[in-house]
Amino acid sequence: MYTRRIFPVKGVIKWTRRYLFLFFILATIPVILFDIVGLKWLHVPWLPLGVLGTAVAFLVSFKNNASYDRLWEARKIWGGIVNASRSWTIQVKDFITNQFAKNPISEAELHHIHKELVHRHVAWLTALRYQLRKDKPWEMHLKNKKSNKEFRESQYLVCEDTIPIKEAISPYVSDKEYDELFAKVNQASQILGIQSRRLKELKTLGLIDDFRHMEMENMLVEFYTLQGKSERIKNFPYPRQYATMNYIFVWLFILMIPYGIMEEFESIGKHIMSELTVHQSRTSWGHLIQEFIAKHFVWFSIPFSALLAWVFHTMEAIGENTENPFEGGPNDVPITNMSRGIEIDIRQLIDDTDIPEPYVWKNDIVM
Repeated sequence: MYTRRIFPVKGVIKWTRRYLFLFFILATIPVILFDIVGLKWLHVPWLPLGVLGTAVAFLVSFKNNASYDRLWEARKIWGGIVNASRSWTIQVKDFITNQFAKNPISEAELHHIHKELVHRHVAWLTALRYQLRKDKPWEMHLKNKKSNKEFRESQYLVCEDTIPIKEAISPYVSDKEYDELFAKVNQASQILGIQSRRLKELKTLGLIDDFRHMEMENMLVEFYTLQGKSERIKNFPYPRQYATMNYIFVWLFILMIPYGIMEEFESIGKHIMSELTVHQSRTSWGHLIQEFIAKHFVWFSIPFSALLAWVFHTMEAIGENTENPFEGGPNDVPITNMSRGIEIDIRQLIDDTDIPEPYVWKNDIVM
């Protein structure tokens, strides 16, 4: 997926810092048992652990590719909504005229109709993005994670969490349509139904001929198709058997990493001991420091274990947080910003007034 989100290294470290501390603790405990307590048998051969790590890497790659496919498909769908919205506005502007009207109306009345249809389309965009932002049961475990919740609350703002849908839609529809919409469950579908009904009325008045009416109805069908594709991604989660087993395998590998690395670093320490210069006085400070480092070189395995664990866990977490591209995460499809961009474009096409400003990015993240 292409998304205009900036997610710097500093943000990643802040997002995963709790796990980073945990990995340091998990790496320190076996080293204490190995070097201080003297449990020299407490290690795992690196060869089978390396094979396990390779298998886990393939699993993480598979999950991330599948998650990215969902994300990219969502971005393509909303790219289609952008293009179709502009096409719809051009049709509204150029197809609805007095050319075939039984009783021609004024230019001001025509502009009012154009504005009505375009505003109702903005209402559809608003209703659709609110429906896509609704929490699903399989999304809540991610949102409720302390690191995700903290990052979401402190780093960026999701408009749909703070502005009720009724307040967001009300400026774009009449009071009668407002009551009709919120008497139904799927407001986005109802809005397209109202658009179709209105086109039929305009055709009856002769403001649209048969061919143009058919073209505009086809565009509404396209909106229904794009909405259905978005709902398919939203309502069907990434298969949990893959996500759960992948999570378990990654953590098994993370827990075993320190036990496989310790022996390797112990071997390096022994090699250093054998290479200590015989010309240096054994009582010199340099020799004593080198000897101390060589005897306890296994402690250097701690940062390396933590680093490896952090890499595998972060890649797994990225895939997990990419599964649902509409929930409002920092790397999801920015449907709120895209909706505002569409609104600005199409309202300018009909020379509308009081056009809103683009949403302001917060901490380089746009929703």
